[in-house]
Amino acid sequence: MFLTILVASVAAIAGAIAAVTGFGVGSLLTPVLALGAGTKLAVAAISIPHLVGTAQRFWMLRRHVDRKVLWSFGGTSAAGGLVGAIFQSSFSSRALTIVFGMLLIAAGVAELTGWMQRVRWGRRSAWVAGALSGILGGMVGSQGGIRTGAMLGFNVPRESFVATAAVIALFVDAARMPVYLITQWHDIARVWPIVLVATGGVVIGTAVGRNILGRIPERTFRHAIAVLLVILGTYMGISAIL
Repeated sequence: MFLTILVASVAAIAGAIAAVTGFGVGSLLTPVLALGAGTKLAVAAISIPHLVGTAQRFWMLRRHVDRKVLWSFGGTSAAGGLVGAIFQSSFSSRALTIVFGMLLIAAGVAELTGWMQRVRWGRRSAWVAGALSGILGGMVGSQGGIRTGAMLGFNVPRESFVATAAVIALFVDAARMPVYLITQWHDIARVWPIVLVATGGVVIGTAVGRNILGRIPERTFRHAIAVLLVILGTYMGISAIL
């Protein structure tokens, strides 16, 4: 019962954060569910509320999608997500989490120091960043943070930022979820009540967060994302070490 209540609360918060920043559902919910179900199952199970919340964000902001960023960055993200899901069990999750945390911290610091503002991603760089974010997402279920860090370099308006990130996340989910369902269907079915609660919380949180997005100035928006990246990266690194 305690785990269910905790998941519901965190899901609502994660949905609201994701509606404002473009990431947070997988990053926040996966470690919570992992407390009772283990990391491997948590990654697979949380992909369901992640998909629902992402589709909701996309629908609310569908007119703001930046097609240039989408096609240069999103395709390789989906391919990377498929590769990461396939090889999920072949790598040390602890080592991956530490590397992932360091990348998030680096992206956040780059934005806060102004370095990210001077970066302009070329097509090749966008492909590499997209593939990396997808692979990490497939392996550790938290591709949103590194994807968001990479997207800061494209310098798109906040609505386009969140909308485009949502479409790319849908690509990644579409690539990785079939692998999870095929390989872990029985385990996911075993925790279906928690998955259902998490999905409901994400939907409610996303609806609330959408009303906040339009009120945030662009500069504040980018700095808020950077701070969240640093916090998330630090948390993931410390949790993996301990």
